[in-house]
Amino acid sequence: MKLFKKYILLPLLLIMAFVSSANAQIEFPEDKVSWKFTIEQNGCEATIVGKITIVDHWHIYAGNLPEGSFLLATEIEPDKSDNYKVIGKVTEPKPEFFHDEAADEDIYQHSGTITMKRKIKITSKEDFTLKGLFAFQTCDETHCLQPFDTNFELKVKGCGNEKVEEIEDKVEEIVVEDTAVTITDSNDVVVADDMTNAPDATTETETVVKSTDESSKKLSDMSIWTIFFLSFGAGFMALLTPCVFPMIPMTVSFFTKQSKTKAAGIRNATLYGICIIGIYVILGTLVTWIFGASILNWLSTQWWFNMAFFILLVVFAVSFMGAFEITLPSSWVNKADKASDKGGLIGIFFMALVLALVSFSCTGPIVGTLLVEAADIGGIAPIVGMLGFSLALALPFALFAAFPGWLNTMPKSGGWLTSVKVFLGFLELALAFKFLSNADLAVQAHLLEREMFLAIWIGVFSVLALYLFGFIKLPHDGPVGNLTVGRTLLGTTTVVFVIYMIPGLWGAPLKLISAFPPPMHYSESPMGVGKSGGGGAAAHGPEGTHLGPQNIWVFHDMEKAQAYANKVGKPLFVDFTGHNCVNCRAMEQSVWGESGIIDKLKNDVVITSLYVDEDVDLPLDEQIEVELVPGKMKTLKTVGDKWAYTQIKKYKITAQPYYRMLGPSGEDLDNGSADYNNHSDPKVFQKWLDEGLQLYKKAK
Repeated sequence: MKLFKKYILLPLLLIMAFVSSANAQIEFPEDKVSWKFTIEQNGCEATIVGKITIVDHWHIYAGNLPEGSFLLATEIEPDKSDNYKVIGKVTEPKPEFFHDEAADEDIYQHSGTITMKRKIKITSKEDFTLKGLFAFQTCDETHCLQPFDTNFELKVKGCGNEKVEEIEDKVEEIVVEDTAVTITDSNDVVVADDMTNAPDATTETETVVKSTDESSKKLSDMSIWTIFFLSFGAGFMALLTPCVFPMIPMTVSFFTKQSKTKAAGIRNATLYGICIIGIYVILGTLVTWIFGASILNWLSTQWWFNMAFFILLVVFAVSFMGAFEITLPSSWVNKADKASDKGGLIGIFFMALVLALVSFSCTGPIVGTLLVEAADIGGIAPIVGMLGFSLALALPFALFAAFPGWLNTMPKSGGWLTSVKVFLGFLELALAFKFLSNADLAVQAHLLEREMFLAIWIGVFSVLALYLFGFIKLPHDGPVGNLTVGRTLLGTTTVVFVIYMIPGLWGAPLKLISAFPPPMHYSESPMGVGKSGGGGAAAHGPEGTHLGPQNIWVFHDMEKAQAYANKVGKPLFVDFTGHNCVNCRAMEQSVWGESGIIDKLKNDVVITSLYVDEDVDLPLDEQIEVELVPGKMKTLKTVGDKWAYTQIKKYKITAQPYYRMLGPSGEDLDNGSADYNNHSDPKVFQKWLDEGLQLYKKAK
């Protein structure tokens, strides 16, 4: 039971607590901990010294922890190099110690200001740059923040160099304070970039400060619980595949027959389910920790990365349709199966691993798709996604073990399982084109505009409907015979969905799927087929405008927009957005077009849409160096850099969509800001908009 609490229950509780706290309030590890590194050198020996300060009521864990501890140790880890050898482990002050009764664990932690050191022996005669990693996790009494890591560099004198000075003259500092930021996507992500060099006050050596902040500054606007339940549904679909479904009665029967008592059978089957959850959650955790939230979100805006996802999902889809199977090496399965013969928790864990490996041909594409989607969302989405997926996969094993009589009510395995797999293949194929659309939007190539995207989806789901009704057969399909009620209802629903999408080819907004197709203005006929005015919009907007969401003429430059707003006597509506921002599209389709809102946006305000991921180079005279945070400079190279900097500098926020209304003199009106989280209800957004219009009238 102690092993169960330590290795299974406790990590799951920590994950759930982390999820809840992340959803409730976003906090950043670097706001709780600050650090300063120096290198102290004496001949052929040197010491990396880290002075770490933790804010009140927070702590980090010790660098040296007992074997088997579930805590995340604080690390000062130099990169491997031929220039030096690392001597021993991190040295640190005596940590605070207490025993956590609830977790049945010893806790070793630091608070306040401490100094941690790491010694090296220099083997190079030439001067060199030492690179390393600093990592920690910070917690308070109620919750822990996401693990944080950053890289550092220190210049070190070679051993035996005659220019080596006395130790007090050879202290070289790295001060990592605020992270230099540049926004490269439309989903609330801050990506750290190289900082500027700063001269040391006491030496002639320049300190190169380099931080690669791998932590996400803010989760996507999508509710973390929405991610969880969508993943739970995906897990349920995976459960109904030919690789997993037949294993339920076999596995449950094994546990109930091999166990001496009914209670033991239930306990073992429950542990089996928990191990399944643990395996997939570990996978999600590895994706999050290895790549980092910032990197995942930055990659999600890159055209080549979206193209890679497109190809990957097409491969998954073709596999599900029966062209081939994606399998793992048989040696992996054999080793896991052999280890499952051991008794106790270890044997049960390896039985769960066997399930994960054997069922990979069915679950792999689903898991891969979830992780792809999680990469687009960022934050802890991979962990939450895997938690929801594995929970749905594991529940039946525990429930049927507790109530074995239910096994008699389960449908028998058969051709319907293959149909489920093919159905998932069609969904994978449709989703793949969302990533192809992202790539097209990123480079503004206009190769996959709204009409083409909808035509592809209409074609994919039409073929799916024909398949469900038995008019089309794929490899491994048996005779359809009479249609079941479930298959008939699913086929009918698919036909209805196809009919719903068809008017979108002629400009219908399609609010149910507004986040998936390209925006309305990214179209062959942006003002609508056969409509010279686009439903009330003028054929040509004011000079400097482009046709934007809901056929509204919008500026893409703030200064021009402000000048025009002053000229016509209207408030300026500032829209910080992104080409690949899913929530921006949802707001534009589901809120902007509502009665009582659309007319005001078209007639009563001047809109400027500022794309923070616009990958267009600024003119050379505008590629200036700016101070993002005190002492940290950044060169603005693209239009997206410019608008991202504008949002950060003026509003101290990186979320998209983010809306502000400006008064006659360019001042912010007192109605505050609007965003997706708080204003996705049209009534709430309309109230905010009306307040801004009233405040503008008073300001005039």
